[in-house]
This record gives sequence, structure tokens and C-alpha cells, in this order.
Amino acid sequence: MKMHKSGFAAVIGRPNVGKSTLINALIGQKIAIMSDKPQTTRSRILCILTEEDAQIIFLDTPGVHKPKHKLGSYMAKAAEGALHGVDVIVFVVDVTEKMGPGERYILKQLASVRVPVLLAVNKVDCIPRAESLPVIANYAKAYEFAGIVPISAREGENLDGLLAEIKKYLPEGPQYYPEDMVTDQPERLIIAELVREKVLELTRDEIPHAVAVDIEEMTTREKGDVYIRAVIYVERESQKGIVIGAKGALLRTIGERARADAETLLGAKVYLDLWVKTRRDWRNRTNALREFGFEDY
Repeated sequence: MKMHKSGFAAVIGRPNVGKSTLINALIGQKIAIMSDKPQTTRSRILCILTEEDAQIIFLDTPGVHKPKHKLGSYMAKAAEGALHGVDVIVFVVDVTEKMGPGERYILKQLASVRVPVLLAVNKVDCIPRAESLPVIANYAKAYEFAGIVPISAREGENLDGLLAEIKKYLPEGPQYYPEDMVTDQPERLIIAELVREKVLELTRDEIPHAVAVDIEEMTTREKGDVYIRAVIYVERESQKGIVIGAKGALLRTIGERARADAETLLGAKVYLDLWVKTRRDWRNRTNALREFGFEDY
């Protein structure tokens, strides 16, 4: 009988190194939201890859960073908590940037873990191979990795090699989840994140981290189409005007892009009803954090 493996792999790294892009590429479906803004991922998300010989449960974590508010503290705890109770850790770094304080902080945390750590050297498509070698050598000197795998999450380069390395360290066992399940997150949470992703894409720098999205209603109608009412929360009235845009133009664009992703996810026609409201300083308010799904608070 062919051996089957099942286990948990934590994907860690500082903000904006491509963790969510990597997980989406491995899963083959958009689950984790992506943005060029740092600290896009706010919660720990399970993403499940089922293959004939193995089931890998990836933990997509917030980028490790110094917290500046209660939300930041939650994100830091979620990232650091992912180092425990897993079978293997995948430390993602950006090969186009030299090792900095953020990476050294993570390496210091890794010193206490008792599971294998793989180094996924991302964005190798962006620079000549000769330039990447000194960067990789510096990491190899700094920590005894179980394996070092150069990849390009965006281009899908060498992802099979990374999966092969991960599988080496998974225990034998049956599947934990049904083979058609790709995440533990409810659909309404994923859709809220898709809306937030579009806000991140389309607004200026002062907006992104002040945004939360709450799905107030999600109903399947008689003909099979889905009605979704979502509220985009910002912290200041001035931010509300930016998200809505001149004559509502930006909000319409956010809605069009988010609706297209939601229809792909749900396999149905979606009517997305978007609203924008102000909730002052919500990132430092315990009740608001609970309401928006940050259960640790």
C-alpha cells in the first residue's frame, strides 16, 4: 500500500515577501489576499492542498512586524503562534533584498523551534542567478535550514521542488480534511477579504490598514444568484470620501472587481451591495476587533 502523509506547514516571513502569492499558487486557487502593501494578511488562515500522496495544511500568517496598535499586536501573536504545533516551517524571503532586521528577528525566533525549517527564496525571476547566490549564502550561514529552495511564486517556478521538500517532513497519516476543501475559512470571510484586497489595490497609502470589511448579509436567492451586503469600515470621515471617490466612481470599481472574484469563488451570479461607514480608531478598540473576527481580543 502506498504511503500517505498529512501535516501542517507554517508559512512565515516579514511583510510583503510573497507568502500569500505562494500559498495561492500552491493551492491553485485564490484564498489568501494579495497586495503590494505590507501586512495585508491579518489572521492565520488554513489553506489545504490535497494530492494523491499527501495532504498539506498551510498556515498563511501575518508578516512579522513591530506592532503599533491592538490590531498589530493580534497580527504579531498570530504570526509567532504559527511556529508551534506544526510539522515544518517555510520561511519565505525576498531574494532581491538583503537580510535586514526583520529577517534577523525571525531567525532569532526560529532558534527555539524544534521542527525543520525550509528557506523558500522567493522572486528569483527578478534578478540574475549570480546576484542571488550571495544572498542565499548569508542565510545559510545564519541558520541551519533543513533545505533551501529558490522559487518564484508569481511565475510558479520550482514550486514542485518546494512541495517535495515539505513532504519529506510530514508524518504518515490519513487526510485531515475532505479532498475538495481548500480552506477552513467560511465563504463570507473570504469575500470580505476579497473586498478589502480591492480597497488596498485602489486607494492611497493612508487608507489600507485603516480598512475593515464586514459582511452583514449573504443570501442565496430563488434563481441561485447570491446577494451580499458588505460594509467597508474606515477610521476617519476623510478616508470615507477617498474610498467612495468622485461621484462614487472608486466604490463602483471596488465593487466590480470584488464581485468578479466572488463569482469565481461561489460559482454563481453575485449582486454585491457595498456601503462605507466610519468607525473611529477601530484598530485599537477591543469590541470592534472581536466584531471583525479577531477572536484573540
